[in-house]
Parts: sequence; structure tokens; C-alpha cells
Amino acid sequence: MAKKGDMLYAWTNDSALAKKAECGGAVTELLKYALESKTVDAVLAVTRGFDLYDAVPVLVTNPKDLDACAGSLHCGTLLLSKLVMEYVPKMAGKKLGMVVKGCDMMGMLELAKRKLVNLDDIVMVGVNCGGSVSPVAARRMIKEKFGVDPDKVVKEEIDKGQFIIEFEGGHKGISMDELEDAGYGRRSNCRRCKVKVPRQADLACGNWGVIGDKAGKATFVEVCSDKGAKLLDGAVKAKKLTTEPANPKGIETRAKVENAMFKLGDKWRKRDFEALRSNLWETIAKETGRCMKCGACIAHCPVCVERKDKYDQPVLMVRPGFIPADPMFHLRRFAHISDSCINCGQCEECCPCEIPLALFSHAIRTEADKWYEPKLGKSAYSN
Repeated sequence: MAKKGDMLYAWTNDSALAKKAECGGAVTELLKYALESKTVDAVLAVTRGFDLYDAVPVLVTNPKDLDACAGSLHCGTLLLSKLVMEYVPKMAGKKLGMVVKGCDMMGMLELAKRKLVNLDDIVMVGVNCGGSVSPVAARRMIKEKFGVDPDKVVKEEIDKGQFIIEFEGGHKGISMDELEDAGYGRRSNCRRCKVKVPRQADLACGNWGVIGDKAGKATFVEVCSDKGAKLLDGAVKAKKLTTEPANPKGIETRAKVENAMFKLGDKWRKRDFEALRSNLWETIAKETGRCMKCGACIAHCPVCVERKDKYDQPVLMVRPGFIPADPMFHLRRFAHISDSCINCGQCEECCPCEIPLALFSHAIRTEADKWYEPKLGKSAYSN
């Protein structure tokens, strides 16, 4: 019987799924079992759209349809914790399964704090995340840095510190350090992120720490809750999955990879925040002067959930008659999320004026955390 804290290797018993999925197919198999066993009524997942740069959210109710969601799309920048709000009203009284990255998980926790979702009705299968690459930036990077036609790429992955592509005629990998020092690579918020293993999900899964004869054929699974343990046990009992204890050296390897990612996050935080420390608010005032008042940053933020005041107007509404946007709009917004920014980067990703909003929000949040971390230990998210 699995229990919270266990670390295991797991792989699907479905040979067809094993060929299509990455590192053992355990994540897809667990979610298929969750549907088959009625543990959940639907699964919110991501599938490939027009090409591998097009990540599309799907709500799946047929277990067989989950096979199309197997594998990773590092060039997709969806935030499922924002999208889940579209489905919560439709899922009233039902249970939902989700695959979550670190930022998805943190977004769900913020929504739960606001009593907008009930985590008792949600099963979160977490996946380790080394970061994602903007679709437009990915195509440019592959063309300019790899010298490959982006349309010829059939698969991409981030592994062992490299961005690796497979294309018609071969494969090629370039270190993330080299790519990012040249201005390519992961989204800026992903570089600063330190939530690489989403342990506040029910299960945390990935390929870090899978060594020996299981490398590439199994998923490393850390059991993070009783709910996760029950799901895993059920899948094994139903003979959907096979598991074995994780190799102790593999556990050490996983910890080393995670620690290396922490150090990389600290490097980028120092690089990104250093220039802001002396004139943060002056820089914010200057950069936000380009704001065109479109409201996309609020619409895409999982924390800025619209609430109405007694006059039935959005609390963070932009006052009319101010061009550029009223500075108070940005000050109120940053104050609103200063203690709960999850560094997902959605506000910056969608800003048509290219204002580095995620950088500012994350800088303010991280600076505030320093006042509490020496007394309370690590912050709740350490993002």
C-alpha cells in the first residue's frame, strides 16, 4: 500500500500507450484510471493542436481520449488554474482531475484560498517542470540557433540542461545556459521559478531520478497526499500500472537535479532583480507609461479574480480620462497581488505593450517574502 512520502517508479501496462507517452506513461494511465473508476468525472488536460507549438486545453470524459494528451509540450504556455474557472460552474457537484505544473498548482491554491474551488473535489497529478518556451520565441530559436526549419521539428524536450529537438533527418541539443545567455530559451518567469516539483499536488511525477534499466521507461512518482496514495493503489490493483520502490541513488539524483534548478533560479533572480533594487518604483512608473488600458493582464491573471464593490464596478477598474493609464491602476494591481503572485508570467505574456509585469510582481513578492522567511522558514510556495 502506498502512503504519503513514498517514492516509486511506475509505468503503464498498456504497451501502445508506453510507446506514445514519455517516461513510462504513468501520468496518463493514472488519469485514465481516475476516469474509469469514477474517481473523477472529467480531466482537464492539454493536447497538441495545429503543431507542437500549439498547446490546446481539453476537457476529457472518455478515458480513451486521454491517449491523445500523452507527452509534453514545452512550447505551450497555458495556465490551467486560470482555465479551470471556466469549468467550475459546469462541474458543480462533480470531481475534476488535472495535470499541474508548479504554477498551475499554486494558482489552484490561490483559488482555494478565495473559496472559488474546492480542492476536495479536485485530483491534481503534478509534473516536474524545468520551464516552458513561448511558441513564437521557440520557432525563432529553432530557426536561428539550431539552424532547423521549425515546421520540420517533430518533437522537443528539455532534458539534462539542454533543449533538444528531433526533426526530419536527425536530432540536436543545445544547453539552456547557452541559449538563454544569447537571449533565447525559457520564458523569463520560468527562469526565476523555484517550484520545480509540485509537492502540494496529490502526486508529483517526472523523469528526474529514473536511472538504470528503468531510465526512459518509467515515471518517478512521489506520493504527496492520502488522495494520491489511494489513486495510485487503485491503478496498481486494477493492473493498469506496475510500481517498484525508487532506486536510492535515483532519489539522490532527483534531489541534485532539483537543487541545480534552485541555483539556476537564484541566478536569474539575482540578474533580473539586481537592476530594480535601487529604483523599482521609478522603473515601474516608466514602463507602465506604455499601458493602453486593454485589461489583458487582469483577464489572464489567476489571482486577479474579478470581484465587484457595492457600486457594482470592478475593484481594479481603470478610471476613464487618463492617458496613459492612471498610475493608480497599476499601484492598486501590484498591491492587490503582492502577497499572492505565483510568477506564472501570464500578464507579461499577453501584454501588447510588452511591459515586464511579471518581473515587477515577482520582485515585489520576493522582496516581501524575505521579511518572513528567516522567522517562518521557507515561504508557502518559495516561488
